[in-house]
Amino acid sequence: MDLRKTHTWAFLLLILNSAYIWPLAEPSVLYMGNVALHLLLGVYLTGVALYYLVRRFNSFTILARVAFLSFLLSAIPAFVLMKLGNLRSNRWILDAHIALALASVALAGVAFWKYLSWKGTSSPFRLAWRGYLTSLSILAIFPVVVTTYQHLRPDPAERIRNPRLTPTSMDEEGDGPGSPFFPSSATTTTGKTIPSNFFLTSEVCKRCHPDIYEQWNSSMHHFSSFNNQWYRKSIEYMQDVVGTKPSKWCAGCHDHAVFFNGKFDTPIKDRINTREAQAGLACTSCHSIVRVRSSMGNGGFVIEYPPLHDLATSDNKYLRWLHDFLIKTAPAPHRKVFMKPFHTKDTPEMCSACHKVHLDVPVNAYRWIRGFNDYDNWQASGVSGQGARSFYYPKQPMKCADCHMPLVASKDLGNIDGYVHSHRFPAANTAVPTSQQDEKQLETVIDFLKNKQVTIDIFALSPSGKNMPGQEPGGMTKPAKPIETFSTFAIGEESEAFGTNEPAPSAAEEVIAPVDRVNATVHRGESVRIDVVARTRTVGHFFPGGTVDAFDVWMELQAVDNRGQILFWSGKVENGGKGPVESGAHMYRSYQLDEHGNYINKRNAWATRSVLYVRLIPPGAADTVHFRLNVPETAGDRITLKARLNYRKFSWWNTQWAFAGIRDPQQASFDLGKSYDDGSWIFKGDLAQVSAKLKAIPDVPIVAMAEDIKELRVVDRKVPLPNMKVPPDKADLSRWNDYGIGLLLQGDLKSAEAVFLKVTQTDPTFVDGWVNVGRARIQEGNTAGAQEALRKALELNGELARTHYFYALTLKVQGKYDEALSHLRKVLSQYPRDRVVRNQAGRVLFLKRQYQEAINQLQETLLVDPEDLQAHYNLMLCYQGLGQTQMADQEKKLYLRFKADESAQFITGPVRLRHPEANNERQPIHEHVSVPLEAAQPNRDSPIHRVRKAYAQE
Repeated sequence: MDLRKTHTWAFLLLILNSAYIWPLAEPSVLYMGNVALHLLLGVYLTGVALYYLVRRFNSFTILARVAFLSFLLSAIPAFVLMKLGNLRSNRWILDAHIALALASVALAGVAFWKYLSWKGTSSPFRLAWRGYLTSLSILAIFPVVVTTYQHLRPDPAERIRNPRLTPTSMDEEGDGPGSPFFPSSATTTTGKTIPSNFFLTSEVCKRCHPDIYEQWNSSMHHFSSFNNQWYRKSIEYMQDVVGTKPSKWCAGCHDHAVFFNGKFDTPIKDRINTREAQAGLACTSCHSIVRVRSSMGNGGFVIEYPPLHDLATSDNKYLRWLHDFLIKTAPAPHRKVFMKPFHTKDTPEMCSACHKVHLDVPVNAYRWIRGFNDYDNWQASGVSGQGARSFYYPKQPMKCADCHMPLVASKDLGNIDGYVHSHRFPAANTAVPTSQQDEKQLETVIDFLKNKQVTIDIFALSPSGKNMPGQEPGGMTKPAKPIETFSTFAIGEESEAFGTNEPAPSAAEEVIAPVDRVNATVHRGESVRIDVVARTRTVGHFFPGGTVDAFDVWMELQAVDNRGQILFWSGKVENGGKGPVESGAHMYRSYQLDEHGNYINKRNAWATRSVLYVRLIPPGAADTVHFRLNVPETAGDRITLKARLNYRKFSWWNTQWAFAGIRDPQQASFDLGKSYDDGSWIFKGDLAQVSAKLKAIPDVPIVAMAEDIKELRVVDRKVPLPNMKVPPDKADLSRWNDYGIGLLLQGDLKSAEAVFLKVTQTDPTFVDGWVNVGRARIQEGNTAGAQEALRKALELNGELARTHYFYALTLKVQGKYDEALSHLRKVLSQYPRDRVVRNQAGRVLFLKRQYQEAINQLQETLLVDPEDLQAHYNLMLCYQGLGQTQMADQEKKLYLRFKADESAQFITGPVRLRHPEANNERQPIHEHVSVPLEAAQPNRDSPIHRVRKAYAQE
């Protein structure tokens, strides 16, 4: 046997093998087999080259020697990569290996050609030469063709795009009613179940990613399932009341090990302590998603069982070693499986799959209702860089991972410059790490909450003793304006209804501000209003976000005089700070009601039939909170005001119920149905089997996310008040602007306009001052006044998109449609994905009877949000205008699907009578009074007294 031929054909095979593995990186047995073959051929030919150079050096030409030497040199970085791993940090080593290998191939070809020229046509290596030319051609062409094809024809599943057709019911979502996973939209590539052990192997990932594994092990993704007592209780209750099938809607995003193996058809109580039930979301839950169908949420993703998974999790240690060795040597296929382009390029849309939900008939036996939604308001805001109408914008657009997966130092394989994205997913859940006694995770979450996400400012006082505009003391108040889309969440910049509360009928009140700069002074016996401004800073979605029916988030204000007397306290927590929040506090939450008017407090969203109120703060916006302070005659000479924005997840009641809630045995009978629960609960259940390390009801910490302290001087009635006006100061500009934003979003338009005019007086070049004056006047219906302010804004900055948008609204009111369109198009040239601007452009085109052009605009809106109510309404009108009855009926069906059920508000009537504090909170503009206090007595242990004493000592 001629070994020279064997060596030659092995070399040619290596060239063909290289041409295959270079551009493809396919996560398949065939590809990884070729990686192994590449390594074996390389080692074999390295030995051959070394042998020839050492034993037959003199028999080769100089060119052949250089070719052999180049091949040997290319083997050095290859062996280094086999030892160290083909990591990003070692990319230069891989580049060196490729360059030297290509050089050796070229040199070998030239040497081979010269050898054949010397030997003549009789050489037996002529066939090998043809093989070389063929292999070289394939090496040159195949990678180029594959790379070009992949660039020109990318896999549509690699990116997340919304469909052009919107589902008219939940039956058209996911794989439909025939799916084993319905009513969740989640599914698998086969549409069938997959083994549960696929989600029980996260420890396999620890072999290469120990830091990420430890982070995940403490995260809420890990504790998303029945290892979380709050979630466990809610699902057990849900299945008891409505059965198991509707609960699959929850499981698609919470319980993959139970859900995807088909075991969610029986009550979870039967298998609560199994590995599957305790697994939570595994590494594979996110990283094995191969497609996200849209940004409509509800678990609209597709999971694939990777072909190499069994090799990675094999019980055979040699197979596991082989898997890990090949992955470290050629990590591209592994990365291709577990890090799809949408994981990094479309992160928010991927997160929307589970962080945006709606309910419909298969879940609630009622109709479509928007549940929690952390995506749409982000997308429409300035934080995403896609919204044109925000009050504030960050320095650069931000995505979910920028806040919730911050970079942390790590030497894990796959790190980038020594950092990985944290898989602790820091957010707001302090309850679960408390119950699991996980101090590190708890510390991470608390640090996150306190990291200037929101700030508060005790900004103004008003000496008026009048009732707040919009309130009718002693009786029922007007119902709040109905929510446009039927939603249990707030309405933000994703809707034209944003900031359109009923205008307050009264004129602007006198305001003394900023409190810390005006020598703020009050009379004994006087009633004053204290205004506190909460401003979202680094929050990219509504504050708070998530399931906002289940938290305690509130503004607390306490007033203590220099004698230690507590004069005022709103937002007090009962039981020495460990119980429920007093009922009159200013709460940030969704107050939902079931069919009988019972408060939705058991995470029983399927029973929601109406919403009493929703109060959340949009990103880059503010909320102005009003407190009524009655200064007693016995007050000291100074009053210290301390405000705190408090966060407790979960609410006190929900925590008690989740851990120890049982039906009240004293209640002989009560009404219970799929849409109501009139039963009573007591908190005396057995704690021995709860899903937590702590076998007790946890004392969930109350985190003060933001605090502020200001002081008032107090004088007798007969003493004249000092001059409390100060010259405008640009240092206070943003404070005044924030104050005005809070008033504007409440509908206190006259007060907001006065504040924004104050902003323009402080700095006439501050464009947003004029824009905000225009916004307030538009809401009032003062079109001419709005145009006056907006023209001044355009003079200062003719390119500011939000100015053009609001100016276009005034032109539309005046019937100047062409001019309005011109301004709207300027906005869309900068922000093509602003759905509200698109809708306005479509509406103006409809009014011009340019129906097809309007349809084109509105269909662009649906590519941003297929469930946009205004788009469907206007499309219905456009198709009617074109006489396209079938399309008009389709859009009408969608419009009615998403539109609010105004009649559901009748449920709130009796509730408002029974709970006047909740009715007060329902009003867009309202005041908070103090909890009942004993006759003012010194309280040396009060928080404010301790703070005041500390300040005095300083």
